Amino acid sequence: MRPDFRHRELFVRLFGPDVYAVGGFVRDRLRGVDTGEVDLLIQGHPLEEIVEKLKPLGKVDLVGKSFGVIKFTVDQHTYDISLPRTDEPAPSEGSQQRGHKDFIIKADPYLPLEKDLERRDFRCNSIAIRLSDGTLIDPFNGAEDIRKKIIRLTNPQAFPDDPLRVLRAARFASVLEFSVDPEIYLVAKEIDLKGLSVERVNEELFKILLQSRRPSRGLKEMLKLTVLKKLFPELYRLTFSIQDAIFHPEKDEFGHHTVWAHTLLTVDQAKAIAEFTALEPTRKLALLLASLLHDAGKPGTADWEFKKNRLVITNNGHDLLSEKIARKFFVRQKIFSWNGYNLRAVVPLLIRHHHRASEIWANREQVTKKAFNRLAADIKGEIDLLIYLDAADRAGRKNRIVTALDRQARWLFRKFEELKVNRETIKPLIMGRDLIKLGMEPGPEMGKILKKLYRWQLDNRFETRAEGLKLARKLLEERKK
Repeated sequence: MRPDFRHRELFVRLFGPDVYAVGGFVRDRLRGVDTGEVDLLIQGHPLEEIVEKLKPLGKVDLVGKSFGVIKFTVDQHTYDISLPRTDEPAPSEGSQQRGHKDFIIKADPYLPLEKDLERRDFRCNSIAIRLSDGTLIDPFNGAEDIRKKIIRLTNPQAFPDDPLRVLRAARFASVLEFSVDPEIYLVAKEIDLKGLSVERVNEELFKILLQSRRPSRGLKEMLKLTVLKKLFPELYRLTFSIQDAIFHPEKDEFGHHTVWAHTLLTVDQAKAIAEFTALEPTRKLALLLASLLHDAGKPGTADWEFKKNRLVITNNGHDLLSEKIARKFFVRQKIFSWNGYNLRAVVPLLIRHHHRASEIWANREQVTKKAFNRLAADIKGEIDLLIYLDAADRAGRKNRIVTALDRQARWLFRKFEELKVNRETIKPLIMGRDLIKLGMEPGPEMGKILKKLYRWQLDNRFETRAEGLKLARKLLEERKK
């Protein structure tokens, strides 16, 4: 197999038969998938020699001199280059939980390549290609695992040393659409995940949501690998909470009508909607996180109620409780903004109001512009995300993945457009500076009047700034009496 990529000949000219592509690049080439990222390993050359050869040709960053890692940028493309390495778990202090990268890493340019490949997590990643002639180095039969689409451990004894590998197993299974060797479930059950940083956990979760064709695959693996039980209790509780089988006919492969089964379908539907509507990654992640947590409050609000001549499982108020749970989730996971988009501000609001779009639809013969204004304001103008979440929630009762927005979603978009309700129109028309010009002093009373004027604006009592100023003047005159 010829490992072609842009700068292959450059590396071969510098390092001859001693430079290899390793890991994901090789795995994806064997899968018939082209990837832009190439991780390289150079054997038989000390770090200083590698740096000296690369320096005249591009930018060299020694990001890990002590363990032999270089970032080399040439023609605006960055390569991760490493020496062969071994990993040894660092001794833990007392009862301290082991975290990702709690290792003593030793770089050795003369270490046999097979030893470096042995330290990697899964056999499908423990492979290399010699750049000079395309020879595949596959001491652990990773190519066979790739052909069979299965994830197996390279070194079962070393796997527990890095707890992050448990989450990586779920992510690879989801993104690559591979099955997981049952041995991994048995090993993962005994691995403590408490030492992992929330940032690394978030990174794996986000990759499952964003990079998987069907995120439910990775979420199911997280349940099997005990990740939900150990790290995401609000999601784990969904697996035990049943739903009304008439209203929610969807079920898992064992016939259980759980909130978890509905959540998995909703997330997959949200991913499909995000794809065919071409949502940008930041807002796509917001939609997927809202889908994941939108029913987190159902276990805490479940009740039996006799209506329609039968006992029905109800979850009154679950949207409000789901919002509270989502906010605690974001605090615990230290999730704020992602690539400039404020997830913490938007996602809980989508969850709190995710039923209101359907309520407007249900009352579409009587509903007025006021309802659209208020809803748009309550969700900070994220109208499309709310409609998508509502559509995904509705489609989460069916196994078939949607390929277009349904009638309800299309009607909602059309009405928001017809009524000219959008992110711009819900901005307050009257500001504090306007009241100051009318002679009002800043203070708590000004805040109250501004809130009242904004409420009137949303209630459609005025639609222009001139009309708003007229009402503001009247309010101030009445205040003086």
